[in-house]
Amino acid sequence: MTKRHLVIATRESPLALCQAESIKTALIKLHPQLSIDLLGITTQGDKRLDVPLTDIGGKGLFIKELEEALMDGRADIAVHSMKDVTMELPEGLCIPVISEREDARDAFVSNEFASIMQLPAGASVGTSSLRRQTQLRALRPDIDLQNLRGNINTRLKRLDEKDFTAIILASAGLRRMHLTSRIRSHLSVEQVLPAAGQGALGIECRTDDQAVIDLIMPLNDAITHASVTAERAVCRRLEGGCKAPIAAYAQVHHGELTLHALVASHNGQRILRAVRRGHSDQAETMGARVAEELLQQGAEKILKEFL
Repeated sequence: MTKRHLVIATRESPLALCQAESIKTALIKLHPQLSIDLLGITTQGDKRLDVPLTDIGGKGLFIKELEEALMDGRADIAVHSMKDVTMELPEGLCIPVISEREDARDAFVSNEFASIMQLPAGASVGTSSLRRQTQLRALRPDIDLQNLRGNINTRLKRLDEKDFTAIILASAGLRRMHLTSRIRSHLSVEQVLPAAGQGALGIECRTDDQAVIDLIMPLNDAITHASVTAERAVCRRLEGGCKAPIAAYAQVHHGELTLHALVASHNGQRILRAVRRGHSDQAETMGARVAEELLQQGAEKILKEFL
């Protein structure tokens, strides 16, 4: 039976709505007969902006209510930033589609300085990500890193009000919100390795809803799917959500997947790195092997700092 109507569950932040709208537009282009509604949901992660995510349960707080809407039938699909998705999905749900990735790098945003290396000693830099904080401490141990949460516009407003000298945001979000003019420079993946899944959108649905899976599958990008699968396999084996500074980033060229991953200590003084190359159809296995390499280097001891 061909579906005629689809409900997309989405967070109600401006970026999440923008991302859901982009998926809606792509689906209607594929299936002109389809009508689509958005079901906006304010998640616990959006409500609790006064404390770091690590203190209230991690990134899963951004998707739990969306998954509940899928399971109780209020929604057919949910659109997520893949870096917010927990490593284990609830029983009965799957993410068959990961669409083509936007720029995965982090962006340096400042009204006064052009790059992270131009900041003066003691400059205040806002980011809530432990992954970013630990790598930035290694790169610039002389700057003052401060927690910064909220949606993109809220964070930019705080920068404009001079609460910070600079802030670090995901390039993908700024690009999707047509705010590329705010990007002064990009942090290279050598400077700050991205989060697993950063820049990629996933579409989650019920495992047994074949009609919906058939509708959305044309949006899957095989290269992005393989890359994100490898990155998430690293995190899954290390059992690290956003409570630990784990970074993983994969790229595919001519069928060969190159996966970089790291685990960093809280002060950034110890960073363990691993890299592996192989065929993209071995993405899951490669991710697990890279994680094993990090564990052999002593990653478990570092990760215990964050439990």
